[in-house]
Amino acid sequence: MAQHLLLGTRKGLFDYRPTAAGWKLERVSFLGDPVSQLLVDPRDGRWYAASALGHFGVKLHRSANQGATWEEVAAPAYPVKPDDPDDRNPWTLSYLWALEPAGTAAGDLWAGTAPGGLFRSTDGGESWQLNRALWDRPERREWFGGGLDEPGIHSICPNPANPADVVIGISCGGVWLTADDGASWTLRGEGMSADFLPPEQATYLNLQDPHRIVRCLDQPAVLWATHHCDSYRSTDGGATWTALEVPPSRFGFAVAVSPRDAAVGWYIPAIKDQFRVPVEAQLVVARSRDGGRWFEVLRQGLPQQEAYDLVYRHALDVAADGCTLAFGSTTGNVWTTADAGDTWHLLNGHLPPVYAVRLVG
Repeated sequence: MAQHLLLGTRKGLFDYRPTAAGWKLERVSFLGDPVSQLLVDPRDGRWYAASALGHFGVKLHRSANQGATWEEVAAPAYPVKPDDPDDRNPWTLSYLWALEPAGTAAGDLWAGTAPGGLFRSTDGGESWQLNRALWDRPERREWFGGGLDEPGIHSICPNPANPADVVIGISCGGVWLTADDGASWTLRGEGMSADFLPPEQATYLNLQDPHRIVRCLDQPAVLWATHHCDSYRSTDGGATWTALEVPPSRFGFAVAVSPRDAAVGWYIPAIKDQFRVPVEAQLVVARSRDGGRWFEVLRQGLPQQEAYDLVYRHALDVAADGCTLAFGSTTGNVWTTADAGDTWHLLNGHLPPVYAVRLVG
């Protein structure tokens, strides 16, 4: 069973602990600050929390005692931008959108940012280096914002069996793969299509808008993804993708895959473009147990009228048992389940908007 439920919200980090009666709020950290991303490094147990503080910039904090105390570490920093009229995107950190373990050693970390830079730290966030192999690709000059004003790396999916194999997702910059720990990158994502592009460019890989990509831990060749125009699944490590008929809508941001069974995945559908609310104001979770060939629409315990909750990319998580899940919404509601989504329970309906959810340990 998970030992912590961490919620990064518009107004702080909320730490819930399990009790015999259910989840109980243990601690609030960074009250008043927007916490955009969370990571618990399984190799040494240290926690990381990123905040986006507007004109105060992006901050990154680390805890060695499960959130009892925090210390500020370095945030990724871009080099000075050269004079390049073809590079329309800034070289200034505006958002830290992804944090994941890198390599095998504790403190080796990946960070995905806006405006589209991938950074690495080998000292637990004390310092960061921009991955120039990706940043210097000529294709980067075509990337543009999707969800944020600038392009952003929101998904970093290392292969637990081979950490040098990493898949990343960029809005809007497509799906990129490395097999050599970031020394070189290949643009993939065949099978994805974008209806916001001219028809003749719909399958152009470098302008695809994946919303979130997740990898199955025990079967790492399998990944599930949301996209601005569809929902997808890959069985070859992210190289090619198959569109899925997710009811009641193939649009959404949040997706999760069971860490133990690559055939089991969850999506939280919504209406796209300017709406971004549940279909017919009914909040549901779509679950497949057969690799996306068929989906159940799960409703029990979720509001089925006047529900306008949107679930962001990182606001859905599944625990190591494959049965415990939690998600939070833009309206500050958080639901949990212990039976893989058959029944949902409202944990709190009065929180700030939820950006990131993590079930830990």
